Amino acid sequence: MKKAGWKNADVEQVARIVSGELEKNGVSAVLVGGACVSIYTRNKYESSDLDYVSHADLRQIAGILENIGFKQKSGRHFERAGCPYFVEFPPPPVAIGKEVPVTRYERIKTVILLTPTDCVKDRLAAYFHWNDPQSLEQAILVAKAQRKKLDMKNIEKWSANEGYPEKFSHFQDKLLGKR
Repeated sequence: MKKAGWKNADVEQVARIVSGELEKNGVSAVLVGGACVSIYTRNKYESSDLDYVSHADLRQIAGILENIGFKQKSGRHFERAGCPYFVEFPPPPVAIGKEVPVTRYERIKTVILLTPTDCVKDRLAAYFHWNDPQSLEQAILVAKAQRKKLDMKNIEKWSANEGYPEKFSHFQDKLLGKR
């Protein structure tokens, strides 16, 4: 991508480049977190970072990301001059609350990411466990934008297994405009 292109890139464009470079070099990585919300809502929520989970060695990942201009700033954190997003690699496995490991993913072009259902569960996990209202709003945004792809029964069952059926009911009421 040209220098000006990085500056104006959206999160999905950066994710395609990073994911493509990792895949080209034999590294499997799953995009998780707020960047998934950005992609699924067409940037109604804008994340400032891309979180990838990979079992690859961090030194290998650092070498690959250098090919596209990302420098390792500290630990698992990478930045690129002119790019509005940074990239992080939280430790594996991909997990959502007590659901470990997550094994089903969505693929959009070169990007492997959480399914819309798991993206909602990921955001709800932050709402359930830390009472984060912003995460609840993100879950609602994804649920509305991805309604046809959502498995609400799965989300409801997962919520009960997490011990938060009442917070699931609150989510569902807000989703339906009841609260």
